Amino acid sequence: MLIHYKYIFKKTKRLNNKQKKREEMGKSLWVLVYVTVMVLVMVEVESSLHRVGGGRYSWNSEVNISDWASHQRFYSGDWLYFGFDRTRHNILQVNKSSYEQCVDSDFIFNITRGGRDVFQLVEPKPYYFICGRGYCHKGMKLAIDVLPQPPPSAPFAPASTALTLVPLHTFTAAVLAFALKALMF
Repeated sequence: MLIHYKYIFKKTKRLNNKQKKREEMGKSLWVLVYVTVMVLVMVEVESSLHRVGGGRYSWNSEVNISDWASHQRFYSGDWLYFGFDRTRHNILQVNKSSYEQCVDSDFIFNITRGGRDVFQLVEPKPYYFICGRGYCHKGMKLAIDVLPQPPPSAPFAPASTALTLVPLHTFTAAVLAFALKALMF
């Protein structure tokens, strides 16, 4: 009987050690997630995501894409999001003459992947996009002028009595960080 108790004691001790290691790994993971979120809060993102046409699936012939683009400002580093039905539409980056004539055979880059595709505007210059398959002639084309990134704002601006607005992504990340911290305890 004595051997049986020693065996149970050793096995229980091993299980407790494994459980402690799992708890420590879990805490380490939460700390890593917390630190990552806090870094995201502190780093100001200089790029924006533009949903082409203004909606989730608005790369289609029913949306006035040119009108939408005329109300936007595009900077180098920004991203374009194209949401569309990939069985009907595609996205081709083209040069100016192919854009003007709706020529889809001489494209620079085929952005089409899965119907929810992104494209980064890496440098300040004009960009031209069309939908082939006959839809370019129905208005599915986009011409934009990408501007250089504006200079960063001064880190210490003079105090003002005006209300300072926190960007939505910063606020969301801060709330997420505090929620994660609360889960840790």
